[in-house]
Amino acid sequence: MQTLNWIDWAVLCVTLIAIVTYGTLQTRGSKNVKDYLRGGNTSKWWTIGLSVMATQASAITFLSTPGQAFNDGMGFVQFYFGLPIAMVVICMVFIPLYHRLKVYTAYEFLENRFDLKTRTLAAILFLIQRGLAAGITIFAPAIILSVVLGWDLLTLNIIIGFLVIIYTVSGGTRAVNVTQKHQMVVIFIGMLVAFFLIVDKLPQDITFSKALDIAGASGKMEVLDFSFDLNNRYTFWSGIIGGTFLMLSYFGTDQSQVQRYLSGKSVKEMQLGLIFNGILKVPMQFFILLVGVMVFVFYQFNEAPVNFNPTATEVVLNSEYAEEFKVLQKEQQQIFRDKQKIIEAYTKSENPEAAKYISAANLANEELRQEARDLIDKAAESQDIKVESNDKDYVFIHFILNNLPRGLIGLLLAVILSAAMSSTASELNALGSTTTIDLYIRNTGEKTEEEKVKASRWFTFLWGIIAIGVACVANLAENLIQLVNIIGSIFYGNVLGIFLLAFFFKFVKGNAVFIAALITQVLVIALYLLDLYDYINLPFLWLNFVGCMIVIIIACLLQFITPNNKTIYE
Repeated sequence: MQTLNWIDWAVLCVTLIAIVTYGTLQTRGSKNVKDYLRGGNTSKWWTIGLSVMATQASAITFLSTPGQAFNDGMGFVQFYFGLPIAMVVICMVFIPLYHRLKVYTAYEFLENRFDLKTRTLAAILFLIQRGLAAGITIFAPAIILSVVLGWDLLTLNIIIGFLVIIYTVSGGTRAVNVTQKHQMVVIFIGMLVAFFLIVDKLPQDITFSKALDIAGASGKMEVLDFSFDLNNRYTFWSGIIGGTFLMLSYFGTDQSQVQRYLSGKSVKEMQLGLIFNGILKVPMQFFILLVGVMVFVFYQFNEAPVNFNPTATEVVLNSEYAEEFKVLQKEQQQIFRDKQKIIEAYTKSENPEAAKYISAANLANEELRQEARDLIDKAAESQDIKVESNDKDYVFIHFILNNLPRGLIGLLLAVILSAAMSSTASELNALGSTTTIDLYIRNTGEKTEEEKVKASRWFTFLWGIIAIGVACVANLAENLIQLVNIIGSIFYGNVLGIFLLAFFFKFVKGNAVFIAALITQVLVIALYLLDLYDYINLPFLWLNFVGCMIVIIIACLLQFITPNNKTIYE
């Protein structure tokens, strides 16, 4: 695999240093908590919209999503189908209420509606899941640089984490918003350039239309699945139902997103920002998945490695399983040669029978790649080495490093690292503000403005250190984008249910909600573990819907049983 030359280093370093420096200089010296935590309420709708998108679009999006499409096709886009629905609901219900109450965090509202312990519980659930997710968003770009530079992940996690901490601690919410606008510009340009270069690198007689045909023949263009099959994680129904509940919770109750639009100049600016996100997000994800599908088509005409993780390949070739692995490499070369003839026949005749052979060849290739992963795991175990055999998240970076021209490699790496920094900055900013407002100040008494800002900076710094620690012990799991969504789904349904109880079930009071939330969280974790070990079949997206329904039902039942429990809500 190629390493970076001075041109790539120049593009990468100038881009990242410019973003960090600009964010730090433009927003330094916040003197009061309104400026530091709500950006002085000066953000316009386009800043809010881009900031909201940048918070969700972490490095995982640009590293993992193309790999997801390379392996499984376009179906993952269904995951986002609930997002526009969620944006409308949040604009109508959540934003006007948050603005009227002038809250700094979403969880302040829960104390007004229920009581302090319910507010504290919701804040703690947020801190747990978002603290874990922040670590994963640091870990994702560390993987990239470990491949490019050959550095160890521990060092890279620390470097990337501290880069983000510098401007997030310095400038607070406004620093995050200001830098995210520029990061999203870099991201959009980089992904467009990557897409056109991939298409350009296909054989001259393979037009974009033919490339889509080849992808379709391999089952990569199946966007919609209307089945109710729970064995399939991504269907139209899981996206519309489970995805809506996930997005409602993420954008409506997760402080990393709520803090983005609470910085808005007015209710109208906040609403326009979220509508902008709702309109643009699904096409953006579709496009990123399409980039992954085009990478798949590219490797139909260019030989791919048996495993895209070069470290894993090196480990197995230096083990007792080296000969077996080399046999698999030769078998893949033969499959590749056979597939060239099949694809040539298909593109000339568009014979449906030839399409079946393309699909069969790719299926055989995937089975061979699974054998390679098994050998890598055995080799790593025999040498007592920790190495990732699952290579989904290495597919796109392998293509970038081996096929793009100098300078553009640096740009694409800057895209992925910019996305990591923007998402992690939002998360640390929200973790710091939630800890300060919902736990520290609320339980230690009123503080001066200077003390509040100082506490926010220190808690942001502390959460940065914790996120770096999580990154240092993280694993790829199945793939990173699914890991982050799984972590969120375990907690989001419960938290969303608490907020829906607050909004729409006026007869339910604090004690019932608090007890129901504790019970629900235990049940949701149990359901996830039962699915993980194949005792039940419940894809993680449905945990959002199930968790939300469980907490609402239990709280209502408890309220009927103990009707005298009180609330301070008027």
